[in-house]
Amino acid sequence: MEGFISALNGIIWSPALIYLCLGAGLFYSILTRFAQVRHFKEMCKLLLNNNESDKGISSFQALAVSLSGRVGVGNIAGVAAAIGFGGPGAIFWMWVVAFLGASTAYAESTLGQIYKVEENGQYRGGPAYYFERCLGWRWLGVVFAISAIIGCGIFLPGVQANAVGNAVTQIFGDGNMVVTSFGEVGTYKLIALAIILIVLAFIIFGGIKRIAHFTQIVVPFMALGYIVMALIVVFLNLDKVPGVFNLIFSDAFSAQAGFGAAIGWGVKRGIYSNEAGQGTGPHAAAAAEVEHPSQQGLVQAFSVYVDTLFVCTATALMILITQQYNVAGELPAGQFIVQNVDAATEIGSAAFTQMALLSVFGNFGQIFVGIALFFFAFTTILAYYYITETNVAYLNRVFNNKLPVVLFKLLLMFMVAYGTVNSAGYIWNIGDIGVGLMAWVNVVGILAIFFMYKPTMRCLRDYEEQKKNGGPISFDPVRLGIKNATFWENKLAKQQAELQQKDKQ
Repeated sequence: MEGFISALNGIIWSPALIYLCLGAGLFYSILTRFAQVRHFKEMCKLLLNNNESDKGISSFQALAVSLSGRVGVGNIAGVAAAIGFGGPGAIFWMWVVAFLGASTAYAESTLGQIYKVEENGQYRGGPAYYFERCLGWRWLGVVFAISAIIGCGIFLPGVQANAVGNAVTQIFGDGNMVVTSFGEVGTYKLIALAIILIVLAFIIFGGIKRIAHFTQIVVPFMALGYIVMALIVVFLNLDKVPGVFNLIFSDAFSAQAGFGAAIGWGVKRGIYSNEAGQGTGPHAAAAAEVEHPSQQGLVQAFSVYVDTLFVCTATALMILITQQYNVAGELPAGQFIVQNVDAATEIGSAAFTQMALLSVFGNFGQIFVGIALFFFAFTTILAYYYITETNVAYLNRVFNNKLPVVLFKLLLMFMVAYGTVNSAGYIWNIGDIGVGLMAWVNVVGILAIFFMYKPTMRCLRDYEEQKKNGGPISFDPVRLGIKNATFWENKLAKQQAELQQKDKQ
């Protein structure tokens, strides 16, 4: 099974997908005239939007929910894996993916807002919805929904849970070994698993509101704390910083690290971490209460910066400054291009990051990484559940409510347990398949939407014109020639009816 998973992963993550993701980011960057740079100030301003309603969440809460999916194990263990397999130069390609991917995130999240629906007292949307409502391709919506349920409900939760289990083992050891169907498992890892499952059940049975309120507190606090720790490491080693950046840039194109390996691992881990183009961000974006779809598109573009340029860079600097890493490249097992630490160190885990902080802060450092991993991974699992639930709801609309949501809640919890007790490398390969499946469908779909209808470009121009004219900000899809944006059509009709009523009074 492990051999099959590895082979399938290699097929899905062929160079074609890597260059498709980079190409889509460059394509949207050029067409939006690099909106991710031009509107940076506007992004920061929109974060303060607190227009929460009974049916929707605020822009900041939507940012927190999407960041809970973006800021996770990929920022700690994923960066370590990128360096371990692709060399320090892989970090450069993670930056490239983040910069270009911010425009992709804008496009897909704006689409999520344009074509969202009101369902059972809450807003829902995402690729499945905009493929059906914009393109009229229900079959593609079904394909994405199934891919998202497989990816976010089955494949990806195990990656997050596995990293938490390994971090606990790194800090406390294994404890007493217990024989299970999955082999011997330490008692400390089982205790961590029990805590995760109990808290997870309490929150996911409470819906998007409970998820949003939890993540808006935990995600900013942990991300800020993690960055502060990284800044302390950088400050204590200022003399090494120029050399580290020189290493990253020179290694990005070096033959030693492998030009293909650096790009491949940088792009793969970059997309896994920031999710730009993957199609997961639009789900949270669609739930936001905003005046104009472009507002949430810009907020989600900013979330890519937070994830990769801030948190991932923090991890990379800590590892490279302290030189707590090995580079395996494409060499046989046990052989390394660069070896600074014990050869037995698990590359696909958070070990490099924990060792980096251990070398500076002692035991507190690796304990802090373990705590950060717990919260990052836990909030990411919550985001995965919300994405799964949204796509189950979509399929229920298509197939007349034949899929019980509670079954998928239990399935996700089982996969969390399964991922915790399995090997890191195997679980990462499964997670990559989930990411790759969604990325293939979503990137091809949003490019098709652009060439056929261009709603995101019309939306951006409309928002920029309204801002230039001083507002007020509103969205009229019919005036822009955007069809099937029924939520916004109904919202505008309701607002006009209320104004007419006031005029009569």
